[in-house]
Amino acid sequence: MDLQKMLGLWWTVPAGLALVGYACSLAGLTRPQRAVWVTARVVEVHPPGHGESGQHGIPVTIVYQDPGTEREFRLRHENKCGDRVQVAWVGQEFPVRFPRRRPERFYLMLGSEGRTSGTGGPNCMVILLVLGLVVQSFFVWGWQWGLICAGGLLLLVVALSRDGEYACARAAQLAEGVTVQGRVVAVTRDVYTDGEGSESVSHASVIAFTTHEGVEVTALCAQGIRNIAGSLGRDIPLRYAPADPSLLTADPDHERRERTSNNRFVATLLVTGTAAIGVGGYCLHHPWPFT
Repeated sequence: MDLQKMLGLWWTVPAGLALVGYACSLAGLTRPQRAVWVTARVVEVHPPGHGESGQHGIPVTIVYQDPGTEREFRLRHENKCGDRVQVAWVGQEFPVRFPRRRPERFYLMLGSEGRTSGTGGPNCMVILLVLGLVVQSFFVWGWQWGLICAGGLLLLVVALSRDGEYACARAAQLAEGVTVQGRVVAVTRDVYTDGEGSESVSHASVIAFTTHEGVEVTALCAQGIRNIAGSLGRDIPLRYAPADPSLLTADPDHERRERTSNNRFVATLLVTGTAAIGVGGYCLHHPWPFT
């Protein structure tokens, strides 16, 4: 088999890996499926100090129990073994997973939705496969079919995306939320260097506030606050959802602008995908005037 024919079979690699991944998921052999899942509770919150790094979010100490031995573990989470915590309070609960018989090797997550089946890897292979087939369609079937496939891919992205659903749910909860006064107790500072040696500095405000139910909450906010670098000691009005204090905003107008921008992006994908399919379909049966 020559090199050209071998390259023509590129799709077998992501397709094969995806099939193996889905087979392992159906058999319950993926890492998340073999892990032990428990609920951890926050017992201590360690807000970053003024001028410290906010890269690891808000460190917390959690407590959870190994159901196999009924032994309780009290460990500190600093974003080195799981998701980044940006809002925390004592009594907050997180899903935690760990390998069987290794409960100290925990992995903390902000949520477990869609993360228990272990299909993340196979899904990535499917995405690579579809992207590769769209690119290949331009060279194998002609640019007309390439446009149709690219347009179909854009419409598929719009159909499968749940960003709009999440944004609407978030807006609905914040609309029913309450406003409290928070105070900036620290401002984090992180310095990043690009490949050319240029440095950029990012800041985030560490805000402490108390809910109407008396829960003391610490939040790390990098948006919605003017002049974050000089915000230490400033009082900030915060709007949060009573059912979930981690759902909060310091700038409702910024939230609305973000939703509007998201809607425009989705509309652009929809229009572009429809136009690509229309142009490609038309040119399959009519000569293109510029060729």
